[in-house]
Amino acid sequence: MTQTATDLTPSAREAIADALNQSVAETAVTTMLAQNFHWNVTGMAFGPLHDLFQKIYEDHFVAQDDLAERIKALNAHAEGTLAGMIKRSKVSEYEGNATDKEMIAAMLEAQETLAATLAGCGALAADAGDTLTEDLCIARGQTHEKFAWFLRSHLA
Repeated sequence: MTQTATDLTPSAREAIADALNQSVAETAVTTMLAQNFHWNVTGMAFGPLHDLFQKIYEDHFVAQDDLAERIKALNAHAEGTLAGMIKRSKVSEYEGNATDKEMIAAMLEAQETLAATLAGCGALAADAGDTLTEDLCIARGQTHEKFAWFLRSHLA
């Protein structure tokens, strides 16, 4: 049975909000990762990669807000600290210099991680009948898989 946020059980709302907070954390870390790479990419593919990393961080900045607002619609707390997001995230920051190929590989891994996290969150929401969260997770997961395809194509 399809349910809106107010119809979900408290335990379902809590579990879904926790999974969404995981998604926000990984999206936030990946946003900064993309911005870091946007600033620091060099080499023959500078132009296309500079643009791609910008598209990624701009997309992800909006996505953080969409995911956090869904958490609030579930009447839960949206994690809002960088320290909390870094601690929770399965995506790691990248410190130091990286080649363009290392940047692509790191960003590809981040996109695949995000897609998997969102697929899991969407499945959790589906099990609870929360089709609105499920839909958000599906759409975001598709976006991350598309970015992963773009990145993978640079490594072919």
